[in-house]
Amino acid sequence: MLTVRSLSLLLALGALSAVEAAPQSRNRGGKARTGGRKGQQQQQATAFEQAQQIPQGVSTATDGSTILDTTAMVNGLPLRFKVSAPADQFTADSGVDGATQDAGAAGDLGLNVLLHGDGGQSFFDFPNQAVQNNVAGAVVLAPDPNLFWGGGSGLDRTDGVAHAQAVADLITDVMPQVLAFNSSRVSFTGVSGGSLLLSGFFMPAHMSAFGDPAAGQESQVLLNCGGLEPQVAVSDANAAALAATRVHFQSTQQELTLLQPAIPAAVQAYEQIVAGQGLDAAAVGALQTVDNSPNGGHCEFDERDFVSGVQLMADSFAAIVQGGDGNLAGTNVNVLNPVVGNEDLQFSGAS
Repeated sequence: MLTVRSLSLLLALGALSAVEAAPQSRNRGGKARTGGRKGQQQQQATAFEQAQQIPQGVSTATDGSTILDTTAMVNGLPLRFKVSAPADQFTADSGVDGATQDAGAAGDLGLNVLLHGDGGQSFFDFPNQAVQNNVAGAVVLAPDPNLFWGGGSGLDRTDGVAHAQAVADLITDVMPQVLAFNSSRVSFTGVSGGSLLLSGFFMPAHMSAFGDPAAGQESQVLLNCGGLEPQVAVSDANAAALAATRVHFQSTQQELTLLQPAIPAAVQAYEQIVAGQGLDAAAVGALQTVDNSPNGGHCEFDERDFVSGVQLMADSFAAIVQGGDGNLAGTNVNVLNPVVGNEDLQFSGAS
């Protein structure tokens, strides 16, 4: 059974310093060790345990919306998530002041669900918290000791199947208990390791639950600084949904060495999936786009910094994958290059 933890704030227990760079290697047992008194070894809290010490509850978003930060048990995994929307779109049982909706009620807002990179920085930053183009933001924390989506390390995401299933079930079964949203307009953003989970496991196994045109659904996926070929079988239903799902791959000129072959391989794999559904080159190019023009390091899309680069992509979501002009927010940099003919990304260096 899916249960939602109490929404009351915890006592302030300090802050977590989450450093995010993906993909990372896992510490043994998910814990760091330091020397203690008389040479004894002491175990420090895992990144996941540290995250739990940060208070949950209700706060205010950058655009004045209300943020609900809570945890649900999904398939035996503790999934902490945040949702940001106008207060009156939350359910009366959510604990949000001004909430008016019934659990399970349909709403007008779409939902953009973000999966952070290794270490969880973008969960705490919540870059998609502002309502954009009538789409509310959500972000989910990886249920892993190191805060790695899919567990494992590097490109080997050993818990990818379980994590992808949990995210799908969270959206369909738990989130309607706290927010009224349009379940036919659910989109996704990946950051680094989060993009590995989305492309490697979630999209090939669960896209039919969110992007089935026969069911009146539409979905978009923005894959930032990460990508994997499908690591699980792609069913006919999921392939059909992908053939109607807008996908954009975004990297940089100085991407991580580990990801430089992985992202083009993912681009090619997804291009082949939708071409196999009968789409011609023009249709594929309109549906799937790719870019790595920013001259920055891993996730530094603004050519300055990881955090500000990820924020730039969040601010550009509608412009990139929801029919906008394709320019990164506040710039003249257009990133809408069709995947057809641009599969073989060229990099100038590595970060």
